[in-house]
Amino acid sequence: QVQLVESGGGLVQPGGSLRLSCAVSGFNLDHVAIGWFRQAPEKEREDVSCFSGTDGFTYYADSVKGRFTISRDNAENTVYLQMNNLQPEDTAIYYCAMDHRDVGCGAKYVYSRFFGSWGQGTQVTISS
Repeated sequence: QVQLVESGGGLVQPGGSLRLSCAVSGFNLDHVAIGWFRQAPEKEREDVSCFSGTDGFTYYADSVKGRFTISRDNAENTVYLQMNNLQPEDTAIYYCAMDHRDVGCGAKYVYSRFFGSWGQGTQVTISS
């Protein structure tokens, strides 16, 4: 019923940019939270960014503040993650996920347990 599909990943050099897309089917974005997460090999999954559809609240992990921007296009039911000044430590599989209760975006933490629908992930690799 609910489907999220990430796209836009790829291989870029340090300092480069990518825009990831999360296309959502089966649910309107107005009153849900969409989170971006990433996981590198042998590391735990970490939160990257979060957007609350109800109040417009946005969250960014300290590691990406000032470099990443989350946005949405309601007409296309798509959430984007613009990633600038990418660095090797940003290399990971990036996932988007939906919290249909719109409560998962905290001020300093993303409550990942509320994100029940996940995309398949898109690989982002930053290398010279």
